[in-house]
Amino acid sequence: MRVANSPEQILTPTAIALGNFDGIHRGHQKVLEKIFEQSHNVKTDYLYPTVVSFLPHPREFFTGKQLKLLTPVAEKAQQLDKLGIKQLVLLPFNQELASLSPQKFVEKILVKQLQAKYVSVGEDFCFGFQRKGTAKDLKAIASSFGIKVHINSLHKCQNQDNQAENVRISSSLIRQALQAGDIEQANSMLGRAYSLMGTVVKGQQLGRTIGFPTANLQLPAEKFLPRFGVYSVNVFLEENFNPRSTIKGVMNIGYRPTVKGDAPTIEVHLLDWSGDLYDRTINVSLERFLRPEQKFPSLEALKKQIAADCEAALLY
Repeated sequence: MRVANSPEQILTPTAIALGNFDGIHRGHQKVLEKIFEQSHNVKTDYLYPTVVSFLPHPREFFTGKQLKLLTPVAEKAQQLDKLGIKQLVLLPFNQELASLSPQKFVEKILVKQLQAKYVSVGEDFCFGFQRKGTAKDLKAIASSFGIKVHINSLHKCQNQDNQAENVRISSSLIRQALQAGDIEQANSMLGRAYSLMGTVVKGQQLGRTIGFPTANLQLPAEKFLPRFGVYSVNVFLEENFNPRSTIKGVMNIGYRPTVKGDAPTIEVHLLDWSGDLYDRTINVSLERFLRPEQKFPSLEALKKQIAADCEAALLY
C-alpha cells in the first residue's frame, strides 16, 4: 500500500477514514467499512480507500512527550494493507495545521489536498483549532463542498471478566488491558491478537547456555509494551504471515532478574523450530499471559520454569 507524506504523493479522488486509528481496533474497523462501500460503488467514479492520520500524534505534539503507540507507522500500514486500504496519508501535525479553523481544515486539507468525496469518522471525532470542530460540524461544513460525511456510533464488545457487561472499545482501554496482562480482553477489543513487530538482533545468548535459545526482538522506540512477564505467543516470519504456518513460542518481556539484566528486553523462544533469525523481521502475536517475571534462586530453577512455560504454551 502507499504511505503518503506529502500532497504530491496522494492518489485522488478519495474516500477517507479520518482519525488517529492507533491499534486499528474493532471500533476503527467499523469506520473503515464505510469507505469501502463508497470506493466500490458502481454508480460513482472509483474513490481510493484512504486512511488519513496525523504525524506526530496531536497529543505528542502538544505535550512534547513521546506517546507509546499500539501500532507505530510501519505496523499500522501493514494492518491497513491487510484490510484492503490503498493508501495511508500522514498529515504533518505542526503549529500551522493545529491553528486551522474547522472551516479552513475542510477547505485546505479535505477539498484541495485530498479531493475527498466521502468521509467516515467516529462520533467522538474532533478537529480544528483547539479541537473546536465536532463530527456534526464536519458533516455540516463538508456538505457545502459536496462531500458526504458518515458519523459512526462508538463500538462496544463483551467484557471478558463480566459476560453480561459490554465495554466501549478504545485505544486507551486496550492499553489498560495490556498493562494489566489481560490479553484476552485486549485481543477481544482489537479483533485480533496484539502483536510486536521488530528485527531480531544479537543479545547476550544466555538462553543457549540453558538449552532455550531466544530471538531478541528490537522494536520501534514508540511501541507500547504490555505487562512485563511471560507470554504464550505465535510467531510469523517476515515473508509469510499465513496463520497456517504459525510457529508457537514463549516470550519474556522484562529485566531478567535471575541473570541481573540492567535493561528491559523482549526474548522469544520458538518451539519445535531452529534456524538463523538474525536481522530478520518477525511478528509476534500475544495469545496468553502465563506469569509475571520473577527472580529464581539458580539457573537450574529458571530452566525448570521455562520448560513448564513451554508446556503451558503448547497446551494452550
